[in-house]
Amino acid sequence: MPGGRRGPSRQQLSRTALPSLQTLVGGGLGNGTGIRNRSSTCVGPSAPPLSALITPEPVRHSRIPELPLDSSLLFEFLLFLYLLVALFVQYMNIYRAFWWYPSLNFHRMDCHLAVFITVMLARRLVWTIVSEASQTSPCSLVRYVVLITARLIMLTLCGWVLCWTLVNLFKDNSVLNLLFLGYPFGVYVPLCCFHQEGRSQPIPADCSYGDLDQSDGPFFRPRDFLSLLKENLREQFTSPAHAPAHTCPPSPELIREEVEELRSDFNRRIKEVLFNSLFSAYYVAFLPLCFVKSTQYYDMRWSCEHLIMVWINAFVMLMSQLLPPGYCDMLHRSAAHLGRWQRLEHGSYSNAPQHLWSESTIWPQGVLVRHSRCLYKAVGPYNVALPSDVSHARFYFLFHKPLRILNLLIWIESSVVLYQLYSLLRSEHWNHTLSLGLILCCNYYVLFKLLRDRIVLGKAYSYPLSSSSLGLKSQ
Repeated sequence: MPGGRRGPSRQQLSRTALPSLQTLVGGGLGNGTGIRNRSSTCVGPSAPPLSALITPEPVRHSRIPELPLDSSLLFEFLLFLYLLVALFVQYMNIYRAFWWYPSLNFHRMDCHLAVFITVMLARRLVWTIVSEASQTSPCSLVRYVVLITARLIMLTLCGWVLCWTLVNLFKDNSVLNLLFLGYPFGVYVPLCCFHQEGRSQPIPADCSYGDLDQSDGPFFRPRDFLSLLKENLREQFTSPAHAPAHTCPPSPELIREEVEELRSDFNRRIKEVLFNSLFSAYYVAFLPLCFVKSTQYYDMRWSCEHLIMVWINAFVMLMSQLLPPGYCDMLHRSAAHLGRWQRLEHGSYSNAPQHLWSESTIWPQGVLVRHSRCLYKAVGPYNVALPSDVSHARFYFLFHKPLRILNLLIWIESSVVLYQLYSLLRSEHWNHTLSLGLILCCNYYVLFKLLRDRIVLGKAYSYPLSSSSLGLKSQ
């Protein structure tokens, strides 16, 4: 009615209404400041902190069974055996006599090159044997002397064979061909020795970057370079050291420190997988092609296809060994504690409460925070990650689903097996049929192990995590 008493408007009602549950979830700040409204003013400076309004639910982890894993010695032996089979297949594809006659032109093969490649492929196996023998504690002086003597004899024999083959290769080949012999090491040294990440293991004092003279520029001192080179070459012969166990750190700072340590260890393992798989494919499938005489005819397409298959199979084998299920589960648990932030566009959620991000606060899911003049939304149920850190978001994306890496390996290996089966059905040459049959036998073993782990882990992770399931609940 005109002139009558007016009731409160819609805007006044919305401002004086009681806060909803969403407001209570994000109603306070971890550092004690108040709620941020649309005009960026603080309402109620004595508002309770976020931890007093809502407490994030503790992270529950599934307990996975202990799956059998090949020992280092057995794995290196199987990898070496597979590479020898692949090397024989490549020589068979190059030096076959005729497409209809199952014979090889052995007189055209360079035996010194084959021995050199075999020694290079056996480097990890020899070093693993020496390391395993060194770790056994000798019970008597005689046994200790025998172990030391056997190590010296094995290493000396490998070095002598390598030098003998190199001398004969220098006599019979051009300088251009000889440059291909050490090309992987020439690429590995500048890429991996000069660009070092933070490592899970402490770096020696003489290898620390803090000891370098800043006036020297980007160049290393000779002692530091030799130490880095020695450390990287040692990694080529041994598997990466065991990563630290996940302990469910109580504070956000400890969680982020653990994530950084695990991320560095994971990057180091991936670097070793990539280099060793490319190293194996290079010496098995590419180097024999570099020493083929100009008068020798071979199927270039089939040889290049074999090169790609060797690299993929070696990559999957190394990934399954260096990233076992227990290690991936540890990364998954750390990612569950880390959480992730989703960056929002300017102007979105303008009426929702927003907070200033604090590094000492455990943020629940759905909270909006301000960090570096950007707005972020908490995605995980437990969020302590730095909103602007891309490495934290990448770590959560890779490992918040525990079976992501295993599914990727199964997909890669299954695709390779299916393609090889298709090629086997269409093959018309005897060497193609024999090579595919030999390689498929090795791929079946790898695919069987991956599928076995996937079935067991899929059931373990799909089990419901409730308060009554004490057998599958951890922390």
